[in-house]
Amino acid sequence: MATPLSADKLLKALKDEGVKVAEYKSWRTHNRNGAGAWGPVHGVMIHHTVTSGTDSSVALCYNGRSDLPGPLCHGVIAKDGTVHLVGHGRANHAGKGDGDVLAAVIAERDLPADNESDTDGNVHFYGFECINLGDNKDTWPAAQVEAIVRASAAICRAHGWGKEGDTSVIGHLEWQPGKVDPRGPGISMGDVRRRVAERLRHDAGWSPDTGDQEDEEGDIVPKRSLYGTHEYTRTIQPDTWTTLHFNRQHDGKQWVEKEPQASILFGPIYFTASIGVRVKGLQRGAEFQIRLARYQEGDDGTFEHTGALPINSPVHAGGDSHFTYTWTGQLTGSRKGRLRVEVIHFGDEPVTVDWALAEALHWAA
Repeated sequence: MATPLSADKLLKALKDEGVKVAEYKSWRTHNRNGAGAWGPVHGVMIHHTVTSGTDSSVALCYNGRSDLPGPLCHGVIAKDGTVHLVGHGRANHAGKGDGDVLAAVIAERDLPADNESDTDGNVHFYGFECINLGDNKDTWPAAQVEAIVRASAAICRAHGWGKEGDTSVIGHLEWQPGKVDPRGPGISMGDVRRRVAERLRHDAGWSPDTGDQEDEEGDIVPKRSLYGTHEYTRTIQPDTWTTLHFNRQHDGKQWVEKEPQASILFGPIYFTASIGVRVKGLQRGAEFQIRLARYQEGDDGTFEHTGALPINSPVHAGGDSHFTYTWTGQLTGSRKGRLRVEVIHFGDEPVTVDWALAEALHWAA
């Protein structure tokens, strides 16, 4: 059971996710709460407006129609990717749909066919109306679809949804029999869900790679990722592989502090990665090993070790030391493939890693 986000929390979640937001009139208090319940909420529903023009579409979704009072959604997503907030609370967007679909959304499992209209969706879904004629010809611009992905991910992230599956985000056509939205060139709910799931693997401020860049001679220019640690120490017990975590990332301009994370690269890519670690407390002659380990998502949603690149295995004279090693390889995107840094030592007492750096150049596989 999830309590709906407050207006302030919804606005912050959207902005944190990089959504361009416009606040329309008194959206914070504009709702249909007097006509029925709002919450518990379980998901996000995507619609198309069957209109054109931003100003008129936003006004329509705020005011409603003669046969259906507004708000008709919580946000209107324009062709340029701006999300216009028009309501907060119960909104007339979902109507009655299939209770089996709602159960699947709550469980984050595959959606069944929608063949009943027995459940009030306005209670349980945030709704976004996206400006599109809905004639299966009107094209969905990339900026608009990206805004759909980011807005959906923002709400999922705020509620902690998306840990068991990707079906917290659905289309109207998957909820109510006879509905077709959203449809048209440039959008599919499968692609939207895949991209939302990818966003949720990263911080809210993450932006996806848009493809390989080429220099003036047409050669591929690799991308760079850089993770590090700051005032973050890991204790390494003897004879036990330990995954290192990184609590800062360079965004191309500066270091950004973040919650510690294990994964440093995500497939499908080719890569060259250099790992540096500083170790304290090694015994004389003790072997210290570093490896890049491959992980993939298992059937239960957790990530399992599926292999490793060749191990670097220096032996130290004792005390404190700094080790650096470089690997090259390919990482699959299958089952959310990713790479993590693992270390082990074979002394008699625990040692500490008080600094680590993971730098990689990578390009699409």
